[in-house]
Amino acid sequence: MSSDRHAVSSASTAERFYHGGKSVYGAPLGILMLDARFPRIPGDMGNATTWPFPVLYKVVKGASPDLVVLREASGTLERFIDAARELVDLGAEGITTNCGFLALFQRELQQTVPVPVLTSSLLQVAQVGRTLAPGKRVGIVTISSATLTPRHLSAAGVPPDTPIAGTDEGAEFSRVILGNELTLDRDLAERDVVTAAITLTRNHPDVGAIVLECTNMCPYANAVRCATGLPVFDIYSLVSWFQLGLAPRQF
Repeated sequence: MSSDRHAVSSASTAERFYHGGKSVYGAPLGILMLDARFPRIPGDMGNATTWPFPVLYKVVKGASPDLVVLREASGTLERFIDAARELVDLGAEGITTNCGFLALFQRELQQTVPVPVLTSSLLQVAQVGRTLAPGKRVGIVTISSATLTPRHLSAAGVPPDTPIAGTDEGAEFSRVILGNELTLDRDLAERDVVTAAITLTRNHPDVGAIVLECTNMCPYANAVRCATGLPVFDIYSLVSWFQLGLAPRQF
């Protein structure tokens, strides 16, 4: 009985005293956004309705999809660092980004902000690989296989021989996102992502799970799962795990 009274007393004390120091509360996850205008449909990281919890957004001016994906985000590092610091000042307790190619900035952002940083969906490749049966490995579907370099993979801790397929040759997805176009045909975009995943598994039968590099591919993850029969991981699965550490469920 005394332990029950102590629990009630502790709960009452916790509800009575609150501590300040931030501008915004209840949204521990901060998302660094590319400077883009293409449609962000439900499921896209940049669509706030995607998340079952509040998030903080900060657009990094000048960081276009073309610059980040095709030109290694050249000249934007300081802008990302400044934006990450702004999110922390606002109240973010963890930082992520909305482009898998920003794995290049993982170390620099970790070193300059006082909160955990998770730049890319690629950071989960090694973890997913450890769940697979012997002889199986993870494959990656990306928006641009032509520019996803060994440097990106190394920055994310991805084995250099990891199989990769891209939507580079598709009819819709890469063109709209990288071209920052204002209209997206969802069905064609889904077809591009699914086709890349099927090509990946056909060329590499030992692939036992797929990681979607691009944060704009989340709306199509279930279609990829249905088409390949394999587990599919993306930025939504990774950030959901990250959020559970930033705001653990109270039982």
